[in-house]
Amino acid sequence: MDEPQQPAITEVYAVHGADPEVLAYAMAKYSRSALSLRESLREISAQRAEQFLNTFYFQYGHRSIADLAHLAFAVERLSLLAAIVLVDEQRWDGQERSTRYQDFEHSGWYTPAFDSAADHAIYTGAIGALLASYRRVSDGVFEALRAATKRPDSMKPEAFDRTIRARAFDVARYLLPLAANTSLGQIVNARTLETQVARLLSHPLPELRALGEQLRAAASTTAWNPHARELERAAAALDGAGESGAFLRRQVRVAPTLVKYAVPNRYALETRRLLTEAAAALLRGVPVAPAPLVDLVEDADTLEIDLAASLLYSVCHYPYRQLRDHVTGLSEAQRQEIIDLGLRERGPHDELPREFAAGHRLRFDILMDLGGFRDMHRHRRCVQLLQGFTGQHGWETPEGLGALAPIFTGAMEQARAAATELAEHGQPAAGTAPYLLPLGTRTRALFRMDFAEALYIAELRSAPQGHFSYRRVAWEMYQAVARQHPGLARHFRVTDIAVPVDLLQR
Repeated sequence: MDEPQQPAITEVYAVHGADPEVLAYAMAKYSRSALSLRESLREISAQRAEQFLNTFYFQYGHRSIADLAHLAFAVERLSLLAAIVLVDEQRWDGQERSTRYQDFEHSGWYTPAFDSAADHAIYTGAIGALLASYRRVSDGVFEALRAATKRPDSMKPEAFDRTIRARAFDVARYLLPLAANTSLGQIVNARTLETQVARLLSHPLPELRALGEQLRAAASTTAWNPHARELERAAAALDGAGESGAFLRRQVRVAPTLVKYAVPNRYALETRRLLTEAAAALLRGVPVAPAPLVDLVEDADTLEIDLAASLLYSVCHYPYRQLRDHVTGLSEAQRQEIIDLGLRERGPHDELPREFAAGHRLRFDILMDLGGFRDMHRHRRCVQLLQGFTGQHGWETPEGLGALAPIFTGAMEQARAAATELAEHGQPAAGTAPYLLPLGTRTRALFRMDFAEALYIAELRSAPQGHFSYRRVAWEMYQAVARQHPGLARHFRVTDIAVPVDLLQR
């Protein structure tokens, strides 16, 4: 008689020390082998992992394998403009330097290559003027708030000053140009990295294309190890004991196989060109309609209308409602032609553009300052369609300027004039103009989401410790839902932005 089978015992263990591509291969083997992860990792070499990935990832298109390899990168001294583009991935995790808690006056800035010394002078002069105004406004608001706010006895003077300084930076950051340098860290899976690199290599701005090359190189060359000195000492000790320290000295490359084929995305490049031309033809002579801070566009159109309007939205500067109404007036054949342009150049492994993630019930078209948008940009459960950087929507004026308002207004007008002058000089100078846009400049983005995400954003971003810019947006999102769906308004635990805020509550 057969022995009774022992019940299986669930085992859970953490894994540390395996190279990302090797670990991805080992986990992928669960679907092709009965080996445990320990057994798989013991038998896999980097060479075998590369052969596996070349076959299943690149030849068969099993891209989910790359989701198993998570990679950490530091990206330092890139422009604020480049940072916005870099992090525009739905599967992205990371942190960036905060304009609230750090002084950006001495961070430096990105300077493009100029054909003309005169254009270079316009550019550097405008940025220098913005940063000088940033310092004046920051210091002025800090002193005004410090004088008007009583420090609690329980609060240390240095903590009080840090809190007040953060509120001053909340105001001054409106003057930071998109050229100002920032830094960020990201932890992404290899599939996101591949699409990120391809997207950057396809960007019209040289800084972004160079950044794509740098990310690919960072994934393909030796990664920095904070324990390198200790490992070298341990390896030397092994050598001295007559054993080999070669393993400890090995050079780890985090994803050389998974990014080696990342190239400019022809599908994205051609589709953007086709849609840009179509939008220019369809909307020629049509003025951009005024739009509110937040517009919840009701869900009363067909999926075809939503798709066609979304494809046009990303290549122009019109409000979504205006585009939706314009597309509604087209024939069905014209709408299908727009949709066809979004798919015409698609290859066998190309993902659909984000514009095709249509059909969400809640669509918020938001026109807000770039600084506040960077905070809203973190809500990646949304589908976000971003329009290009432009000065044509004007700017927002922050709260709390007081007597410093003329300095702010003068700096914004001077920056806009310089950007306009460069834009009128033709390429390549025109391509540098967006770098002169301060964070107070308005930008437009369409946020598609479900009810749970709308409630989450409204509750989180209306909280009193938040920045006054996105608090207004969160409040208007709530108000818009309450108007269209009054029975649901009672479920929102939002903070009324009309209630005065204690500056020391952060």
